[in-house]
Amino acid sequence: MRPDLIRVVLVDDHQIVRSGLKAVLSTAKDITVVGEGGSGKDALVLAERLDPHVIVMDLSMPDMDGLTATRELQKANATRVQAPDEPVTRRVLVLTMHTEDEHLVALLEAGAGGYLLKSVADRELVDAVRTVAAGDVYVQPTAARALARGLAKRDGNAEERTRFEKLTDREQVVLKMVAEGYTAPEIGEHLTISPKTVDTYKQRIGEKLGLTHRTDYVKFALKLGLLKNDA
Repeated sequence: MRPDLIRVVLVDDHQIVRSGLKAVLSTAKDITVVGEGGSGKDALVLAERLDPHVIVMDLSMPDMDGLTATRELQKANATRVQAPDEPVTRRVLVLTMHTEDEHLVALLEAGAGGYLLKSVADRELVDAVRTVAAGDVYVQPTAARALARGLAKRDGNAEERTRFEKLTDREQVVLKMVAEGYTAPEIGEHLTISPKTVDTYKQRIGEKLGLTHRTDYVKFALKLGLLKNDA
């Protein structure tokens, strides 16, 4: 197997759904499906045995649902020893039919690398898998408002708003662009500064807000409604 291939495990309690997902992923030359399962417990076993880059997993399953399995996978990942230059593995992309605030918030807080509505999986699955495999977060713009509402209801956003307003104007722009998925070179080009300067801004943001990974940026931005989309 080519070392540059993105290894994917599919977990859904319906064989016909797995077959459909596999067919979609087969169109991508950089992705290969290495295993399949029908429950959250299968996901845990397959993750340990196959060490996939991405586990595409249904939210609603018998035996163990996708949310519980995601939490268990994150616990297992926390105890693993991984070299700094190794690619990230065992990241979770959750498939769901739900757009309710609490479902989406819970997934993000459980450590999912992203979620995808089943209704658009045929169009967005490949991009979502690539995004999650790269260590980034896949958040559908059409559900950003639901996430923002859910995070606001659960945590309130007054404290975050106060902390955000203590950032400089340039730091606020960088924070929002990082949350939106722009790279340091892209942000630098937009702001006419070097990527190294962008990294300096990110370091300052991290010191002020405690944000390190893009997941943190996304959650923070969603709480403040910075990623709302009218689509």
